Amino acid sequence: MFVSKPAEGGGIPVMAWGVAGLAVLVVIIVLALAGRHKSATPATIQPVAPYAANLPLSQLAMSESTSLSGGKSTFIDGHIQNTGNQIVSGITVQVLFRNNEAMPPQIETVPLSLIRTREPYVDTQPVSAAPLKPGDERDFRLIFESLPTNWNMQMPEIRIIQVGTK
Repeated sequence: MFVSKPAEGGGIPVMAWGVAGLAVLVVIIVLALAGRHKSATPATIQPVAPYAANLPLSQLAMSESTSLSGGKSTFIDGHIQNTGNQIVSGITVQVLFRNNEAMPPQIETVPLSLIRTREPYVDTQPVSAAPLKPGDERDFRLIFESLPTNWNMQMPEIRIIQVGTK
């Protein structure tokens, strides 16, 4: 009557260990495959895209923002106009941050993002979300999280190296 009941099972079932092991294996495989498909950004200065002459950049301005965690972001805002006869659905730029130390510039290759709204904060979208038709003009923003400490703080050179058209 007061005898304790013997333990049933004796721990975690083998099937639970098998399912947990399989889940860990699937996560590792997904992470490995996701890491492989990152497109390499060019580390050298690329030639300007042929259609770039139809996409003049103007009204360039730089600003900075510091986050609560101490990180710093640098923004380059500007204006772009499509003076050509094709619809532009994507733009990739190379931005050259030069220095005064006779060293090669740091090259950042990023997609150009169009400014969608300015209030209550600046919100951007890719060019593919609102393609530039012939004659269209839009404001854009480029965002950089880490820049070289030896950058000369002058406006960097911006080169349009890829243009997707329709």
